[in-house]
Amino acid sequence: MYDHVGLKVKDVAASARFYEAALAPLGHELASENKDGAGLGPKGAPALWLHRDAAARGGVHVAFAAADPAAVDRFHAAGLEAGGRDNGAPGLRNDYGPNYYAAFLIDPDGNNVEAVCLK
Repeated sequence: MYDHVGLKVKDVAASARFYEAALAPLGHELASENKDGAGLGPKGAPALWLHRDAAARGGVHVAFAAADPAAVDRFHAAGLEAGGRDNGAPGLRNDYGPNYYAAFLIDPDGNNVEAVCLK
């Protein structure tokens, strides 16, 4: 089991706004933020750390668990509203598994961010 994930981002404030909005439907919140980074995750347990790096190049794929398909739908809508780019609308991905319901967004730095429900 992973304890946390760190992503390099060019603009901490822009990335924090995106992740705060997109991950809220999954039960995550902004735990801390300053000019050099931000932490997000379930209340009291930040698990995603954003680190300022002017040379951030994206290309990372991170998937977050969703409680139900409706949370995946809300993740996708909130992420688009917060400036993310669509990389796969909410829906079943039968090629990944019979109950793999997911949506994909590209964050401000070019990372592929996914919400998935396996129920």
